Parts: sequence; C-alpha cells; structure tokens
Amino acid sequence: MPPKRRGQQAEPTATEPRPAAVRENSGQRGKFLTTAQGVRLPDTDHSLKAGPRGPSLMEDFHLREKITHFDHERIPERVVHARGAAAHGTFRAYGNASSVTKAGFLQKGRETQVFVRFSTVLGSRGSADTVRDVRGFAVKFYTDEGNFDLVGNNMPVFFIQDGIKFPDVIHAGKPHPDVEIPQAQTAHDTFWDFVSLHTEATHHVMWAMSDRGIPRSYRTMEGFGVHTFRLVDAEGGTSLVKFHWKPVAGVHSLVWEEAQIAAGADPDFHRRDMADGIEAGAPLEYELGLQVLPDSDDEMFEGIDLLDPTKIIPEELAEVQLVGKLTLDRNPTNYFAETEQVAFHTGNLVPGIEVTDDPLMQARLFSYLDTQLTRLGGPNFTQLPINCPHAAVNDNLRDGMHQTLVHHGKAPYLPNSVDDALPTTATEAEGAYVHRPVEVAGPKVRANPASFDDHFSQATLFWKSLSGIEKVHVIEAFTFELGKCFSQTIQERMLGSLAQVDAELCAAVADGLGLPAPDGTPAEDVTPSAALSQIPPGPGPIAGRIIGVVAASGADLAGIGKLRRTVEAKGAILRVLAPVGGTLKRGRGQQPVSRTFLTARSIEFDAVVIAGGTAGLHDIKLTVLLQEAFRHCKVIGAWGDGAQVLTDAGIDTGAPGVVLADEVAKPFSTELVDAVGMHRVWERAERVMNS
Repeated sequence: MPPKRRGQQAEPTATEPRPAAVRENSGQRGKFLTTAQGVRLPDTDHSLKAGPRGPSLMEDFHLREKITHFDHERIPERVVHARGAAAHGTFRAYGNASSVTKAGFLQKGRETQVFVRFSTVLGSRGSADTVRDVRGFAVKFYTDEGNFDLVGNNMPVFFIQDGIKFPDVIHAGKPHPDVEIPQAQTAHDTFWDFVSLHTEATHHVMWAMSDRGIPRSYRTMEGFGVHTFRLVDAEGGTSLVKFHWKPVAGVHSLVWEEAQIAAGADPDFHRRDMADGIEAGAPLEYELGLQVLPDSDDEMFEGIDLLDPTKIIPEELAEVQLVGKLTLDRNPTNYFAETEQVAFHTGNLVPGIEVTDDPLMQARLFSYLDTQLTRLGGPNFTQLPINCPHAAVNDNLRDGMHQTLVHHGKAPYLPNSVDDALPTTATEAEGAYVHRPVEVAGPKVRANPASFDDHFSQATLFWKSLSGIEKVHVIEAFTFELGKCFSQTIQERMLGSLAQVDAELCAAVADGLGLPAPDGTPAEDVTPSAALSQIPPGPGPIAGRIIGVVAASGADLAGIGKLRRTVEAKGAILRVLAPVGGTLKRGRGQQPVSRTFLTARSIEFDAVVIAGGTAGLHDIKLTVLLQEAFRHCKVIGAWGDGAQVLTDAGIDTGAPGVVLADEVAKPFSTELVDAVGMHRVWERAERVMNS
C-alpha cells in the first residue's frame, strides 16, 4: 500500500530522529507569544494607537520589532513583490486636480517622468508571472518637488486592517517553511487557516479568487492606491481621496487554464507581453483618477470608514474623476540596475499630498524605508540612478555604506555659522512640505474602532456586481484553492465565512468540496456596482493585442497583408504562424513567419485566424492550439478555404465568436477587430453552461 498522504506542514512525529541540540535550541519555547526578548504579549493584531482611530505610536516596541524582523527576513530579494517587471514613461496632468491639491505634477500641462514596476506578491524572483495573486502597481513620479511614490495594487482592498498583521498574512501565504512548497500560490492550508480566522480578509479574497487575480496583461489591469489619502490645495483646504489607475485598453483577464499553461510554457508571460508591446510601438496607457471625498471630522463617507483598507467606495457613490494620463513607452536598459534596485516608499510624498491614520498605511510608512537597508545594503540607496530624485538634493545626510557622493563643507548640521549657514530650511511658500495641523488625542490602546467590524457586506457587494460567468470563475477558484487544503476544519471555517457573503456562492463551493453548506446571514440591502465587473459594455481598443494568422506555403499572402495593415493601424500585433520558420513567398508577396507550430501556444494569441489557401493543413499541435483558443473563448476567424482547417480541428464554425468570410475585406476585418475588443466571447461559455 502507498504511504498515507501527509499534510504539507505536519508536526514531526515522536519517532522522528532529532538531535539534542535541535530540541534544546528550538525556535519555539514556552506557551505564550513573546517579543524577541521574551516579554509576553497580550495582543498581536492591533498596533498601539492614540485612540481607536488615532495614528500609530512610535513607542509601540512590538510593532517595530515585528515589522523590522519581517523586513529583514530575506536577502537580497524583496520579501514580497520579488518578481517584477518595469518600464519608463511619462505622466501628463490634465490640470483639473489643481482644485483639490497644490501638488505640482498634477497642475495643468505638467509632464513628469515616471518609472513603474508591476509585480506579484508571494512568489520568489524565479516564480511565474501568471499565478493567482495580487499584482503590485508601483509608480515613482520624478517630480520637480521631489519623488512621489504611489505604491498600490491591482485590487483596491487589502487582506488586513492593521499593518502589524502584515508579517502574519505573508507568512501564511508563503510556502510552508518545512518543505518550501507550494511556490507562489495560496492554495494551501496555512493561507486559508489565516483567512478563515481573520474574517476581515473575506472581501479581499473575493477579489483574489475572481478573474482579477489572473490579469491578461499589465496593460489590462486596474491599479489602486488602496488607502485614503489627504490632499491639500493652494489655500490650505483639504479633501480625502482614493487613487485609481484606469487602463485605456480595458480591464481583462486570463482564464484559469490559460494561467496554468502559461506558468509552464512561458513563465515570463506578463513581462514579455509588456516588453514586446513597447518594442512594437504599443505603449501601456492608464488614466489617473481621483475619488474626492469631504474631509470630515469622523473620516467616514456614506457609512463607510475611510480608514479601513478592506473597504471600497463604490463609484456610483463617488465618481472617479480622471486627472492625468500615464504612458509607459520605454523598456529598462538593465533589469538589475533599474527594475531590481528601484526602491519605493509610501512615505515619499510631495507638498499637497498627505497620509491618513489608516493603521495599515501607518505601518507601511515605517516598513518600506526599513526594508531597503538590508535589501540595498545601507542608507544611501537613494543615490542609485533609478532612485535618484530629479529635484535638487541637499539633505545633510553623510557617510554610510555605499556612499558615492563627495560632500563638501564642514558643517553637516543646522543651524551653523561655518558653511555660510547653508543649507537653509524653506517656507511653505518656497515649496516646503508642511504637515497640516491635525489634532491627535486618545488613550493608548491596541484596538480597532467599531466601524472596522463589518467584514462581509462589501464582499457581498463584490459578488452581486459580477456577471454570471465571473461568478462561475469565483466559485471554481474557491473550490480549487480550498480543495488543496488538507484540513477539513479549515474548509468548514472558510465555508462559514462564505455563508456570510452569499448563500449561492457558499452552496456551490461546499458542493465542490463534498461538504454541507452552513447557514449565514448575508447582507441584503446591497446595490451592485457596475464598475466591479470586468465584462465591457462594448468593444474597446486592441492596442498591444496579438493576432495569430495560421498560414502555409499556398496561403493568401495578399489577404494577410491587408489584415496586417488593419490591425497594426490600431496598435495590435500580427504574427504569422506556420509549419516551419522563415518567410512565406508567393509572387511578389511575402510574409515573415513569427512562430511555428512547435514554438507557439494558444496563450500567446488574443485571436487566431486561418488564412485562405491553407485547406489540407493538418498538424496535431495546431489542432491543440485551436481547441485551446476555442475553449478559452477567444476569437477564431478564417477566410476562404481556411474554414476547412477549423472544421478538421473539431471547431464549431457556427459558434459565437467564429468570424468567417470569403476574403479579407472591411466587413471581415471590422467584425474581427470588434470581437477582439470585447476580449472574450463569453456567449460561447454561457452556451456550454446552459447546455
């Protein structure tokens, strides 16, 4: 008989040989949680604050020790967001934000150079791009007033409400420490143990288990600042805001099978897509939007606590006002020097932008700066070219590891009478960053305000805002992830949380796990938000999309040329796919072969078209590619006798999203482009579901 299946993180058995030294020097001794100095702790879920809604206090030695140790756990790659890809670009402000902030880079017509790094959260540098995970969306603005870093994610909410728990949620999501598996995924016991015990994470995992967790491309995912920020205008007036990045290409995702295929066939799928697109002249474009909210004393809006990072403000309640456009059009010259060494920090602010007392944000203000000391070898990481401000710097900071500047003068202190009293401090009128005077008061407590207690209503809002096919994907994702857990107790506990979100969701997941569905009391007075669904109302841009055209030696090269001119005029990329490489030639026409049946997979193409003149073309690899593309609800096309290739491959040419024509003419090209602009042919999936 095979050995009994063992959990991925089981306790050592009593008979397991363990040296005496290991037993004596165990990392876990004693029953109670303590500091590194052995001081017992009453609470590790709440940072010490000035009142339940006040800022976190520097005297919180447990917070500082816990975060500091976490920041320095791994050398030299990032503890989180280790796998990333980046690009240079420009941000151009529209000018309408000047009514709410004096930040210079948001004034009308101002252009600012930027560097943007996208990343996964959990995986190591060697993991795959397409795993189900949160994506980092970090933007460094090299403004005239200093660097401003908007360090966000592709999801507007986070797992936890207080930054003191960040080490815990990442430890839970990372590979199990005894066997270092599974890599770059949350489908295991420790993650779902944490989530089911911290129900504040329920809203976030709804996003992560949706299609948002497996974006098609960096160019087709939204970005969010997550936290509520405070903006200050030229007269000193203040507003509270949420930052949004809206992709011009629309919001689209992979399907789960595609994500899995890509992780094996092309683990660099996202970074390759971005680099190739920029190289082909198809930049990544986003518009920056603001949800502007009144700066009330209670920092609430329509009953939603603006300091709770697990909550959103539905766009129907506060419109996202677009204030500028981000264009990424230049690839890095050197991955290590730029993408790997770039250092972001939520505390890199400019006049006109301030933080709030969000307890997750408060911990990030400490953590980001601290982690660079280990990762980049000392305090002078701002001198690295990718981190160096484009504004004049005279900081009176000296020496330290990797000091590359030669400082002059004798008095690196202020005030001084030796170095001509320089540098001098600036006034607010001279551009100094001056904090707004905000009253801070309250008892020192480790607690959350009562307004943080609602953990489920916004998860219900998210669920009810999805289309039918998106709901199916969420159910399948939860069933897959929880099905990978060994502990039935964890599965049952998580089903209890899902019962508080929606009965249909809970019942479907429970059925997939073979467990009974518990009862719950989900919120009923929830109004769906159209902005939360990824299904577009109509065709969008196709810039950066890839159209694969299957051709053979007798193919209609003139037709391929016509189609190429049409799609490339819209910023898309056409790649010829043939049995062998080289160049297809016929008369005066010729078309270069970009991929062969051996080197291509369906995941690479947003649409696959069979050229006329290819009847009789048979290859099992092509058949698999076409069947995958069809199953993944991608656009399929053919002209002339190319339709026979589809029939031979078992493709239903009468199915939705299969575009056929006798030749390449405007009606065919228009229908094809519009279909690609919808990203997927979901009607095809719905027809299968209904049957």
